[in-house]
Amino acid sequence: MTERTAKEVGPQGLASVLMEKGALASDWLPAFEAVPRHAFMPDAIWPGRAGMNRQSDRVIRSEEPDVWWEAVYRDAPITTQWDDGAYTGTGKGKSPTSSNSMPTMVFSMLDALSVEDGQTVLEVGTGTGWNAALLSHRLGAENVVSVEVDEASAEDARARLNLAGLRPLVHVGDGAQGYPERSPYDRLIATCSIGSVPPPWREQVKPGGVIVTPWGPTYGGEAVARLTVAGDRSASGPFVGSSAFMRMRAQRVQRRHVREYLGGRKWPADGVKSMTSLSPDDVGDWHVMFAIGVQVPDAFPWMEPYDDGSYTLWLRDTAVTSWATTDYVPGKDEFEVYQSGPRNLWDEVLVAYHWWDRQGRPGFERFGLTVDGDGERVWLDSPDNPVSVP
Repeated sequence: MTERTAKEVGPQGLASVLMEKGALASDWLPAFEAVPRHAFMPDAIWPGRAGMNRQSDRVIRSEEPDVWWEAVYRDAPITTQWDDGAYTGTGKGKSPTSSNSMPTMVFSMLDALSVEDGQTVLEVGTGTGWNAALLSHRLGAENVVSVEVDEASAEDARARLNLAGLRPLVHVGDGAQGYPERSPYDRLIATCSIGSVPPPWREQVKPGGVIVTPWGPTYGGEAVARLTVAGDRSASGPFVGSSAFMRMRAQRVQRRHVREYLGGRKWPADGVKSMTSLSPDDVGDWHVMFAIGVQVPDAFPWMEPYDDGSYTLWLRDTAVTSWATTDYVPGKDEFEVYQSGPRNLWDEVLVAYHWWDRQGRPGFERFGLTVDGDGERVWLDSPDNPVSVP
């Protein structure tokens, strides 16, 4: 072991950290102690870092037990699958597709769920099974249903739950469809991010029930929404904190390569040149991306870095009709822009950024979401103040 003792690097140490942060409340402490995180972790893991979507190389428990244990009891996410299970190598795959979430996030979301004894919960995204185990210990396994799209992950999670003496219903299927056979539920929690609340979720939660889910626009930026379901099956509520979850498979966006936007020509192709005084650096924070993404639908950014510290911010639409680039150069006050297609994407970002600036640069806590038969509306401060989409 390293400088810290085995006692510090373990469940007790992590519990202390989480309680100091205010994430682990006393009502969840018995569940935390009864179903330790290491019991719901595979032998091969890719440790992450708090607040960052970056993974270390693979760690195998039998080869590096101390490193594995320290990673498990660090307040950080751990990737457990790449590329929907297709990648099984020693390094890292293209895209992380399953994980054991950062403990602070796990317990913050469980706190937002506000469960009470005897209530029923539908979980979307079983993953390693730890969240389902915590819910099962707190509410009784007979009151928990967990839906997992990946059959291998569901099988492994079910085995871990059984070893812990817990047998919630783990169903293999599309989480967007929920699990109507056991509905209606008092609560629904998603451990994957969405860009649109699936209608079955609202239909399967009782009026007065709560949905807790990470939600974010295609552009980027994401936060946890806490929605209360009304009698007419609409749902509305505030965002309660920043998040960064993997997208639900049913709502993934296929991002096409820049060459498809250029039509085989070299950049800047037919792009129209202009200059901007807004630095690309000013639009890269997570909450700013959220505010922009709500107003700039069906578009996404990508940064192309260079060795000298400069970079190109690419903007592309999902319809593959429009693109824009903005070149960041350190020390400059103006930046070169090229735009092509029916949408002037950088201009759209400018409008959205200046709106956010005029509102006092709000963070996630001032935003909320309403979902009903007319669609979804993000609002600022009140449901009566929806954010307009130009």
